[in-house]
Amino acid sequence: MVAAALDHPGLRLTAAELVALRPPARAGRETPASRRPGALASRAPGQGMDLREIRAFAQGDDLRRLDPSATARTGQLHVRSFHDDRDDSTLLIADFRPAMLWGTGTALRSVRGARALARIGWQGVARGGSVALVAVGDGPPALLAAGTGAAQMQAVAAALARVHDAALARAAQAAGRSSGQASGPAQGLAPVLAQARRLAPPGAQVHLATGPEGLEGADAALARLARGRRVSLHLILDPAETAPPAAGLAVHDGRAARHGRLCAHDPLPLMARLRGLGLRVATVLPDDTG
Repeated sequence: MVAAALDHPGLRLTAAELVALRPPARAGRETPASRRPGALASRAPGQGMDLREIRAFAQGDDLRRLDPSATARTGQLHVRSFHDDRDDSTLLIADFRPAMLWGTGTALRSVRGARALARIGWQGVARGGSVALVAVGDGPPALLAAGTGAAQMQAVAAALARVHDAALARAAQAAGRSSGQASGPAQGLAPVLAQARRLAPPGAQVHLATGPEGLEGADAALARLARGRRVSLHLILDPAETAPPAAGLAVHDGRAARHGRLCAHDPLPLMARLRGLGLRVATVLPDDTG
């Protein structure tokens, strides 16, 4: 359970707010071409399940594709041609570790990251694609296998809210401990990314929302994940990082106090390094997600 003091918009993440991000329905939405989640019919001919055309038999055609009706009607062999299936699979990776559970604007960085991922997920199911989820907090990651449709995104929203609630409650408990009982360092992302590789098939889109400090020691795992997949990293930046106050600030750790000024975070070196690993990188500024 989340304490009443934390049960406010921007601090607590709710499934309802993520479901409310669903875009209006559009006409002409693609529907899955097979029972396999995320399979859509492409324009190219191939071995899919959507009929492309019925045409006269040509040398090299598969006789198993003969169309009996057209053959009987014309007296000439005719075969069925099908669209090739393509995968439209999206994996969302949400980082709710302690370093994401802060914010100086209208919402915690973790909440803004979840909102950004939910928008991407809704876009995926609107195309007829599948969406899967990995959400990591201060414990074992929560995994949600790929599925399609609004029901899947409702399950994604519920899982995100549940993991965020648990992470927020643990962070509040840790903050109430004495300095001698402080919890250990947060787990790294590398093991989580290894699990993500098993959830994201080749050709899948992978979207990871985290902060600049959340990628320490994860370069090799990110590079492996990016092989054969389209990996997009969404760096969630707080107003204190993009436009820090000019005045000096007092910082107190429970034992000593210091004064200093915050410097604006420059994400460009990190973005260049990650692009060198094959990732697409974008910053999510405070105004991007509300």
